[in-house]
Amino acid sequence: MAQDTTTLSSGTLTTIEQRGIEPVPHDERNGAPGALFWVWFAANISILGLPLGATLVAFQRLNIWQALLVAVIGAAGSFAVVGVISIAGRRGGAPGLTLSRAVFGVRGNIGPTAVSLLSRLGWETVNTTTAAFVLLSLFTILFGTNGDAKANPVLTIVAILVFVAATVLVSGLGHAFIVAVQKWATWVFGALNVFVAVFLIVRVNWDVVGSQPAGPVAALVIGVGTIAAGTGIGWATAGADIARYTRTSVKAGALISASAAGAGIPLVVLVGLGALVSAGDPTLAQAGDPVAAIRDLLPSWMAIPYLIAAFGGLLLSNHLSVYSASLTTLTLGVKVPRVWAVGVDVVVTTLGAMYFMLVADGFYAPFITFISVLAVPITAWLGVFTADMLRRRWYDPTALLDLRPGGRYWYRGGVAWGALGAWVVAIVVGFLFTSIQVGSAHPIYVGALSDSWIGANGLGWVVTFVVAAAAYLLTGGARGQVVAPTEARS
Repeated sequence: MAQDTTTLSSGTLTTIEQRGIEPVPHDERNGAPGALFWVWFAANISILGLPLGATLVAFQRLNIWQALLVAVIGAAGSFAVVGVISIAGRRGGAPGLTLSRAVFGVRGNIGPTAVSLLSRLGWETVNTTTAAFVLLSLFTILFGTNGDAKANPVLTIVAILVFVAATVLVSGLGHAFIVAVQKWATWVFGALNVFVAVFLIVRVNWDVVGSQPAGPVAALVIGVGTIAAGTGIGWATAGADIARYTRTSVKAGALISASAAGAGIPLVVLVGLGALVSAGDPTLAQAGDPVAAIRDLLPSWMAIPYLIAAFGGLLLSNHLSVYSASLTTLTLGVKVPRVWAVGVDVVVTTLGAMYFMLVADGFYAPFITFISVLAVPITAWLGVFTADMLRRRWYDPTALLDLRPGGRYWYRGGVAWGALGAWVVAIVVGFLFTSIQVGSAHPIYVGALSDSWIGANGLGWVVTFVVAAAAYLLTGGARGQVVAPTEARS
């Protein structure tokens, strides 16, 4: 195979980033932990946190204090894991799935990379679908159009394309522009979210909230898994994508705390708010269109600022997701410039959004099922990759791009069989503890151990992580040179 090469430089704010997946040279790594804080804060102020919080009360039967505890552990805790993966980005200067070639081999890495891309495309479809619902609601208020997506397919497609175009504009320009937009837009849309939150809190039935009994410990544990799968676990493979521009002198603890706090603060607020609103009204958790459900809870004059805040939050999340997906697409071996990879990804998510809005009968239930299913293979990758980080301090920048036989990361037939085997075994074990169903329908898959204490308490993802890490370490762990040549000589 030919060597995997693309061009360089992150660029200025007004130029398209030309760098693809090749490692960032040390003299171009100028980022500080604060940049990660703003990037993850902006990516998590979307309204999708509200229905996630609503499920904790409506489905898991938790009270508000338990819901807040679940939000802290599930959201901030899972984004601390994203911060851990950011350390690899600082060490290697490359996207997370590109660094993963050193762990799985340049061919063995195809499986984890494909799963990661599927996850990113799924999240982008969710963002696009929700944002299009937002625009349909705005069109209804401003122009008196029919807000039913299926009744007005042309306007629905227009709404989808508007969101996609706004996404491509930012994601296409690349890293420098995304970091700048995420920071300043956070203040604007964050303020709008706070403004809307005040009115949601005012209408909360505090008597019902105060009388809500505590849910069982099992529900608490399941809630943590649900929130973790719907927040940090879904972003885990993207942890290194922004951190690759971070100064090599930045401490690991700073990366972890910036990621955990940046995402944790807005998520705890939004998940907690969703739990509050749903304490006396389960409508939000059961809504096929969560945007309309929240809109209906507000005074009519608040609908426009709410919808603007919702659109902005979803756009900030999608910018980062599409950027990460484009890098993952390149890691799979697609030979196009990064900006073209952005275009390929948004075509897929545009078609997915059209399906959800114009064909499918539901939206939120498939979303929950989607994140639950993909949490298993992504968590398995996390287990292997983080275990590898215990020894590996260096990634060969040339070998990461070398897909030819005989390269440092070629291993045996292009595969590090210990890593790939650990990943596959962990997935199999994880699904033994998993039950898959869409909404209230009958399960479409029931794992043999899903009724066990671990399965019933939603701990299959924990077992997946532990099995992946343990199996990888037992087969020998990191192979090849794991420290920089200068370190090896010292």
